[in-house]
Amino acid sequence: MRLITVFAFAAAIVAAPAIDPGIPRFPLPDGFPTPNPDQLAEIQRLAGGTLPNQPLPTNLSQDAIATLKLLAHNELYEVAFFTELLNNITTAAPGYRANDTAPLDRLLLVRQIEAIKNQEELHAIAANAFLVSAKQDPIAPCQYTFPASNFQNAILFAQVFTDLALGTIPAVQLLFARDGGPASRNVITLGSILGSEAQQDGFFRSTQRKNPSAAPFLTGSTGAIAFNALRKLIVKDSCPQPLSSIGLPEWGDLDFFSAQLFINNYIDSELAIPEPSWPFWISSNPQKKNGTLPFFVAGLSAAPNESSIVYLSGQNKPVAVPITKFLQSPGDASATFRVEFPFEKRGFANGLTIAILARGLGPFADAEAVSAAAQLGPVVIEIH
Repeated sequence: MRLITVFAFAAAIVAAPAIDPGIPRFPLPDGFPTPNPDQLAEIQRLAGGTLPNQPLPTNLSQDAIATLKLLAHNELYEVAFFTELLNNITTAAPGYRANDTAPLDRLLLVRQIEAIKNQEELHAIAANAFLVSAKQDPIAPCQYTFPASNFQNAILFAQVFTDLALGTIPAVQLLFARDGGPASRNVITLGSILGSEAQQDGFFRSTQRKNPSAAPFLTGSTGAIAFNALRKLIVKDSCPQPLSSIGLPEWGDLDFFSAQLFINNYIDSELAIPEPSWPFWISSNPQKKNGTLPFFVAGLSAAPNESSIVYLSGQNKPVAVPITKFLQSPGDASATFRVEFPFEKRGFANGLTIAILARGLGPFADAEAVSAAAQLGPVVIEIH
């Protein structure tokens, strides 16, 4: 069997198809996503290390390919996000000026974000190298939304999507291990990406004056969960390759109810939404982690039959909670309902919790079983 390395593929990956100009515009000034050898050398210098030269598998299961495509999309999003964040800091855009980043050292901060941005470029190149080695087309950048209007919320948002990545990469490792053969040795390569992302997450948390690690056992995810979270951040129809070509299921949208109505009517759990367009909530009050959460679903004409909200938190078994107080909105096909959020009662972990509306009332064995039964979601909840 012919063995191929990530480094050998870096210069050979097919150039991304042209797309309408976005922010940031691809290719980047450093040539990403298809840098020439000199540009790649500079990316590696700024990232603090080189692409791995271990051999890549040439045969992967369809499940592994689909999850790798998702991983490549996620890494491309991160490159775009940190490119924009770095630009906002270096140009002193509103919300990113010296008083907004204080008391952090601006020069050090620029160097840190620059290193993370270049590390994410290498992660994306590596993910695409895996795909090309398995005779798949590389994933090209899309246009993206960045729902953060200031530095503090940008760092918080980076923490949230990195938490999702930390839950998803082990799912890719599991698929590689199941494939066996040459694929199994790349579990180690993926583990090194996982460690890099974890170090970045510790930086994001420490910048917000949180503990660098949220919990002893972080919340797991699946490729399907991460895909349905990520697609909310991709501009519709902006991808050169349709998202349907990834091969992961697309679920309906599940959202939290209006922030104002939530504050007025559902104050039994103190949650806050930092930016109006964020599809997740943040709790900063450790004394109010329990209560009920209000969900909103558009296009739902009747109460979900034999369904539940399933929470994934830490490495515990999923927790299925029945839907109560279902309210149909008069005149349109939308509905709201409330569901218990049993944080302390069921031993949820600090950091990431994932909520999904799934068929059935449980029990569900693991995140894969929840994904298989999912109908709507996910909603991402962060407990600090």
